Amino acid sequence: MNFKSVNPTTTEAWKKLTTHFSEIKDVHMMDIFDQEPDRNQQYKIKCNEIQFDYSKNRINRKTLVLLNELANEVGLKQAIQLQFEGFNINQTEDRAVLHSALRDFNHMKPEVKKALQKMKAFSNSVIKGKWKGYTNKTITDVVNIGIGGSDLGPKMVVNALQYYNNHLNVHYVSNVDGDHVAETLKGLDRETTLFIIVSKTFTTQETLANATTIKNWFLKDASQLDIEKHFVAVSSNIEKAVNYGITEENIFPMWDWVGGRFSLWSSVGLSICCAVGYSNFEDLLKGAHEMDLHFKNEEFTNNIPVLMGLISIWYNNFYHCETEAIIPYNQYLDKFVPYLQQAVMESNGKEIDRNGTPVNYQTGAIIWGNVGTNSQHAFFQLLHQGTKMIPIDFIGFKESLHGNEYQHKLLMANFYGQSESLLEGTYKQNINNIYKTFKGNKPSNALLINQLTPKNLGSLIALYEHKLFVQGIIWNIFSYDQWGVELGKKNANKILNS
Repeated sequence: MNFKSVNPTTTEAWKKLTTHFSEIKDVHMMDIFDQEPDRNQQYKIKCNEIQFDYSKNRINRKTLVLLNELANEVGLKQAIQLQFEGFNINQTEDRAVLHSALRDFNHMKPEVKKALQKMKAFSNSVIKGKWKGYTNKTITDVVNIGIGGSDLGPKMVVNALQYYNNHLNVHYVSNVDGDHVAETLKGLDRETTLFIIVSKTFTTQETLANATTIKNWFLKDASQLDIEKHFVAVSSNIEKAVNYGITEENIFPMWDWVGGRFSLWSSVGLSICCAVGYSNFEDLLKGAHEMDLHFKNEEFTNNIPVLMGLISIWYNNFYHCETEAIIPYNQYLDKFVPYLQQAVMESNGKEIDRNGTPVNYQTGAIIWGNVGTNSQHAFFQLLHQGTKMIPIDFIGFKESLHGNEYQHKLLMANFYGQSESLLEGTYKQNINNIYKTFKGNKPSNALLINQLTPKNLGSLIALYEHKLFVQGIIWNIFSYDQWGVELGKKNANKILNS
């Protein structure tokens, strides 16, 4: 069974949206609020502890109706069903896309359940000091060696959940730049450090280069036989990992139906288990599953990822916005945007559609941003008074973790104040100084979450995973391959070997 492969610009809904855009494109959102007095309440959706407010967008009820028609016309509902049922929707690689199956505890694949049990046992052993190094010392540091999805996801989660961290120090080595690995090794003790090599094929150039440098460093004071006490692997290539010196019982599985940038939920999340404990990792999975159920079962008009995806299409393809900014008002999420850059831009940066035809419309928004309030003192000037329209996602939390009520109140005042200022500007105000005028009418979404917990973080990550899926279906592209990554690797190898 295949997706419908429809050029969205040929649909009736797209034609209606084009006409509708010409009618609404210059309307100020403040006037739409006047026309829809219940807008603040009608344009809000709640999924467990996440509230989504999309009232501050350059849309009205007609826009939403037409975007819903577009979703139906390109077969979005069927596509969602096919993904969750495990059909090979990644057709260019003939693979299923089932990262959602990694977090469905009610219908879990036996191999996933087995892997989770192994991760639990391993991480508990390391955290409780039962796992000993070659001189019989307990482990104090864990180093994850990977790149791309084998680095960005786990690193982002461990950074986001550092409030929940235990005594272990978890580090990440990714860049092939030798200075990166050298700086990491500088502060480590061979006797108390555990290394996790994460590579599906165990052939990733950057990962193996770093792993080899680290192995050589380790062997300066230890023997080949000691490797099994300090090196484990996450890989589908058991033979190569064993040849490296890792015992088979210390190899954790990867599956071809899980893409790298969606793999933090799998054994790739082993460093997360070590950093925050298995129970918190399981809560992360359960939170993601709650968002999976919302995405799968809710009607499109009440479906957060669907609406986020459709609104993004509206700005990308009708307003011709090239970028989207994501601003989390939480310092713990300072690696969230780099993670999303890979998830979104590697997925939807495509120029060939599912029919094998070059697209004649824009795909793939450019994702950027930083944490608030830092970003307010960096690039918000352009957002407020620049010539480019940049839709924004504001992410905030009702409660802080450490309990400084005054500073959290100050933080959230900025969270609300910035979105209000972008909406209103100085519209209908008499400002004598032209340099202090603000047009307003700058669109934004607001995601308000009770508190940053493992479970809520899981839901938030899954939300953006599903949003990019919606975009890919509408754009009629394959979101789950990344052939563009390969060409640069091939040329690098040619240069290296020349």
